[in-house]
Amino acid sequence: MKRILLFLATNIAILLVVSVVFNIVIAATGIDARGSAGLLIFCALFGFGGAFVSLWISRWMAIRSTRARVIEQPQNQSEEWLIRTVQQQAQKAGIPMPQVAVYQSPSPNAFATGRSKNHSLVAVSTGLLQSMNADEVEAVLAHEVSHIANGDMVTLTLIQGVVNTFVMFFARIIASATARGDNQRGGLAYYGLVMLLEVVFGILASVIVMWFSRQREFRADAGSADIAGKQKMIAALRRLQQGRESELDGTMLAFGIKGKRSTIGKLFMSHPPLEERIHALEQRR
Repeated sequence: MKRILLFLATNIAILLVVSVVFNIVIAATGIDARGSAGLLIFCALFGFGGAFVSLWISRWMAIRSTRARVIEQPQNQSEEWLIRTVQQQAQKAGIPMPQVAVYQSPSPNAFATGRSKNHSLVAVSTGLLQSMNADEVEAVLAHEVSHIANGDMVTLTLIQGVVNTFVMFFARIIASATARGDNQRGGLAYYGLVMLLEVVFGILASVIVMWFSRQREFRADAGSADIAGKQKMIAALRRLQQGRESELDGTMLAFGIKGKRSTIGKLFMSHPPLEERIHALEQRR
């Protein structure tokens, strides 16, 4: 519950910061905030702009937030194996070699991030390396490589951009219709109502983003089955059923191997339940 609220709060905070800048630009340019085509264009520029800024710095933020160490020169056999395995999988998936990193965490997890296939990162936790055998780790790495090969980071950024656009647009349309009169429309009451509506719509819009995230997880599982083998991926997911809750948040959570259960329902889960993922693989030919 705490992590779901943190994830939603982070996304909404970014949206509100973008919205404040947007309001300043709107006031400076004098664009009508009552449903004009100009308003929609500006909402799209700022909605997609915020999403793509997050994508652009995603690799840097992931390394800083997890304190991950990018493997430049392998220091042991385990790191040599990680580099070699990811390199082979990247070649098989037809993508450039991602950066490979390890971060300290008892939680068995891994994630992929980066602004493009040419600027991507695959990171694994020490907990995952310690709790899984080589075949299971190989399947997890293949899952993350599949996220990169499928362009999932860019896809979800585009979806987030669309969502941001309409959250900002409809918040202003409704606030404008509620606060009748030019003086009210430009006053604190109007902007306060805009912010409130953006919070509400932002929470509702997260349901859409999480749904797409769950679909991408099924696809990444299938990609891992193609690269590393179906039984290895099933074994890795079963191993994850025995592990602790994910400690990842934000974009890293969306592209991690393991999500988390939510007490407020499946609608806000970034990952499908592990049993559903296992069942989908078992039914795959």
